[in-house]
Amino acid sequence: MLRVFQVKRVYRRIPPMGIRKAKMVKSNTPLAGGHYDANYGNFQTELYAEIRRDAFGDDIGQSSWLTANEQDEFLNWLNLSSGKNLLDVACGSGGPALRVAAITGCSVCGIDIHEDAVSTANVLAVQRGLRQRAEFRVADATVPLPFPSASLDAITCIDAINHLPDRPRVLADWARLLKPGGRLLFTDPITVTGPLTNAEIAVRSSIGFFLFVPPDYDESVIQQCGLRLLVRKDVTANMAEVAERRRAARASRDTALRQIEGDQVYEGQQEFFAVAALVARERRLSRFVYVSEKLS
Repeated sequence: MLRVFQVKRVYRRIPPMGIRKAKMVKSNTPLAGGHYDANYGNFQTELYAEIRRDAFGDDIGQSSWLTANEQDEFLNWLNLSSGKNLLDVACGSGGPALRVAAITGCSVCGIDIHEDAVSTANVLAVQRGLRQRAEFRVADATVPLPFPSASLDAITCIDAINHLPDRPRVLADWARLLKPGGRLLFTDPITVTGPLTNAEIAVRSSIGFFLFVPPDYDESVIQQCGLRLLVRKDVTANMAEVAERRRAARASRDTALRQIEGDQVYEGQQEFFAVAALVARERRLSRFVYVSEKLS
C-alpha cells in the first residue's frame, strides 16, 4: 500500500557503511563484469531488444526492474515539466531518462560508470531528437558529483542505490544538488525483509558490490540528510515478476546468448534472475520506492 509521510527532519544518525572509495560496481567474480558488459555492449541488437520486450512488455531501454507503467506512476511524484531539469544517477543506456524527457518536456542529464552504456545513451538521444535536452556522462556516483549546489529540480536513481557503499554521504550530496522543493526518487531493491541463506545472498550480489539494508534504514538516512519523506511504497511484486520474465526470456534464447556471453556468464545470469525472483516472490528481499523533498 501507498504510505504518505509527514515526518520530522532528523532522528537517528546513520554511520557510513562499506568502503568509501569503492567503485559503483566492483567485484572479482566473472559475472560482475559479464552481466553489465553483455547487456550494455549488446543493447541495440535485436536479440537483447526481444528479451526486453518479453521481460518488460514495453521496451523503454531499461536494464533494471523498471516497467513503463511503474515509471508513469513515478512521474506523478516528480513535478517535472518544460524548463525543469532532472539528474538520473546510474542511467544505464538512457532509455528511461529519455522517455521522461519526451513525456514531460524537461531536460535530463544521466550519469553512469559504464562507458558502453553512456555511449549508447548519447546515440539514442540523437536518434530520438532529444540531443538539445538530454546529455549523458561517464561519472562515478560514489564520489561528490560535479554539479552546482541547488541546481536540480529532481534526481532519480532506479535500482542502483544498492551499488553505492556510503549511502548517508551519497544522499547528503544529492540533497546539496537539489533546489528547495526539489524531489529525490530512488528505488532500493535490496531491503532485507526475511531470512536469507548465505548462498542466496552470494548469488543475489554476484554482479557487483551490493549493500543489503534493514527496513527503515532508507527512511532514516533520508531524514538525516534534511529531506522530507513524501512517499514510501512497496514495489517488490514488480521486481519478482520482471526477474522471472527476464529469466524465461533469456532461457528461450539460450543458444544465441551462450554464443555471445559464454556459458559461465549466461548460467550465472540465469541463476541470478532465478534467485532474485524467488526471494522477492517470498518477500524475503524487498524493493521499495522512496520520494522525498528538499525543505530549504
